[in-house]
Amino acid sequence: MGKILVIAEKPSVASDIARVLKCKDRGEGFLYNEKYIVSWAIGHLVTLFEPEDYDVSLKKWSMDTLPVLPENIKLKALPKTKSQLKVLSKLMNSKDTESIICATDSGREGELIFRYIYDIVKCKKPFKRLWISSMTDTAINEGFKNLKNGSDYDNLFHSAKCRSEADWLVGINATRAFTVRHRALLSIGRVQTPTLAMIVSRQKEIDNFVPEDYFEVESDYGDFKGTWFKYPDDKETKIKDINIAKNIVERVKGKNAVVYDNIIEEKKQNHPLLFDLTELQRECNKKYGFSAKKTLDIAQALYEKHKVITYPRTDSRYLSDDMKKEMGEILKKIGDTGKYSEFVEYSLNNIKNSLTKRVFDNSKVSDHHAIIPTKGKLNIEKLSSDEEKVFNIVVLRFLSVFYTPYIYNSVKIFVKVDNERFISKGTEIVHKGWTVLYEGFNNKKDSNEVILPKVNIGDNLNIKKCKVLSKKTMPPKQYTEATILSAMENAGKFVEDEELKESLKESGIGTPATRAAIIERLISVGYVRRSGKNLVPTEKAEKLIEIVPDELKSPETTGKWEKGLSSIAKGKMTSERFMGSIERYVRFLVDNAKNSDTSVQFEKEQNKTKTKKSVSGIGKCPICGKRIFENTKSFYCEGWKEGCKFTIWKNSLEVYGVNINKTNVKKLLKEKEIKNIKMSLPQTGEKGLGDVILTVKDNSVFIEIKNFTVKS
Repeated sequence: MGKILVIAEKPSVASDIARVLKCKDRGEGFLYNEKYIVSWAIGHLVTLFEPEDYDVSLKKWSMDTLPVLPENIKLKALPKTKSQLKVLSKLMNSKDTESIICATDSGREGELIFRYIYDIVKCKKPFKRLWISSMTDTAINEGFKNLKNGSDYDNLFHSAKCRSEADWLVGINATRAFTVRHRALLSIGRVQTPTLAMIVSRQKEIDNFVPEDYFEVESDYGDFKGTWFKYPDDKETKIKDINIAKNIVERVKGKNAVVYDNIIEEKKQNHPLLFDLTELQRECNKKYGFSAKKTLDIAQALYEKHKVITYPRTDSRYLSDDMKKEMGEILKKIGDTGKYSEFVEYSLNNIKNSLTKRVFDNSKVSDHHAIIPTKGKLNIEKLSSDEEKVFNIVVLRFLSVFYTPYIYNSVKIFVKVDNERFISKGTEIVHKGWTVLYEGFNNKKDSNEVILPKVNIGDNLNIKKCKVLSKKTMPPKQYTEATILSAMENAGKFVEDEELKESLKESGIGTPATRAAIIERLISVGYVRRSGKNLVPTEKAEKLIEIVPDELKSPETTGKWEKGLSSIAKGKMTSERFMGSIERYVRFLVDNAKNSDTSVQFEKEQNKTKTKKSVSGIGKCPICGKRIFENTKSFYCEGWKEGCKFTIWKNSLEVYGVNINKTNVKKLLKEKEIKNIKMSLPQTGEKGLGDVILTVKDNSVFIEIKNFTVKS
């Protein structure tokens, strides 16, 4: 009887699966025992042909050779991982291998990674699918007991393949066409260009904004204050003419006011929904200034390496109904850490009252449920400072679902002086509910409570002071990573077509797993720069958005694509129909580029490949040992073409006010830390000293701040 070959997405995952399956013997690129062989990809081992792979003449970028529309898009091995692909090819086609289990990530991209390998090595053997949401030993064992048929995910693969090929066709043709036409390297993409258009549009609104003066009248009764409003609309407090405001002050100054209404409304605020990836990225950006990519990398490490949270690349904020029985076990594991004991005890006593549709809803869970802690042992003492921050955010959000609502009284006091009306607004906390979790861990009261005195209708109040407040209208705020993620997720609001609006409501533009990469891509190609937490478009970006057609920069086009890809995944649309529409779109883009306005001039960029490097470089790469060099935006390894992931962005610690320069990088490469650097905390603005630490994890480098102390 032959063996079963298990293929994981990366070596670290393969190692975990092999341990669970008790594969202790090691071969060249695989682990095995008498029943199983466990091998791995290293992310994507296979990529799509470049245009010049079809025809060498296509290496030269020319409008005459566009559009590039191969009849069949072909696959090729990535040079840097060719040796591992050979290992897999030999194992998959070996007569000793009876069947295969696909154990790549349980999602669209994971499916594509395996299927591309399966296709390029011409494997014909049957395969099963391991589909799990947690990397604990228990979850892996349960997954192997409940393997799915590989064919169950054929439609998901077709959707992934169409996405991959469509992105290639649009990217290659649009980038070449607009680059040739405007004699400047212009990177264009299906998701990145509409995302960039939103950032540019917001910047234009800010640049064109003209502030307007307005005035408010404030009355002071001694122990609380009121604001004039234009009766009967208590929200209309703005006065455009200062003379009108001054006249109101003169009429009421020194007079007695009468309370004519006192409205107290009890309101409640339920716990927030659980995290999907995008919401987690938003929260970490707001709270800690983390980039979307940094949050994703940390979440992936918490899932794969530490096994303390479930699959992070999810778009669901709900749990499936069958998980209700697991809540007690997960809570007990959280309690075992000793850090959350007080809150876990309350949660355990309140499980029955928390099994609601706000948490458990099968209709809102597709491939993966929301991100929550796992039911394995939570070894949080092994987490880095930043990993602990992200884990803590996930735990508190999970615990909050077992808490009662936050209840408060909204208080409005209405006062009349002659014919002028004033309103005072207050908030009184009735029951803290789930908010006590955050109060406890922040060590401060994040309360918006404004206590107003008790009054009765008919009470007289003496106006002790009355004055005019001069104010100005404020421009829109620049996008941060948190707000651009929201805009990408809710791109439907930028679309007029109601059907597409509904489609984008479900998916937005990009996916939770790709949005971080899109933001990083916009920065790396010079379209966007970080300024503190803000994302600011460059002049090049503004010019690009000026010349590309509306179809390329509108979320509407991407909305149609996402709707089509979703239909393919559900078996409601054929790949042929979808790709036919993509080919028509590509022809349109090339024609548009040929006729685009060349009066828009782009600055000539230096050919970075021809700039001289110092022979020695800045230092030695801690990942592969090759030399580190500097370009305009980052420090990188000369081994990047072979797949080395070493990159340190110069603006990576900008939110802390720390400049990453050549001197700093030299020291980090040599000593792995720089002590006592001046910096400020992005979330509070507090100034002090901290250490900058360089660590290497899973063939990537991370720059972290540790040991921050407030300057006395």
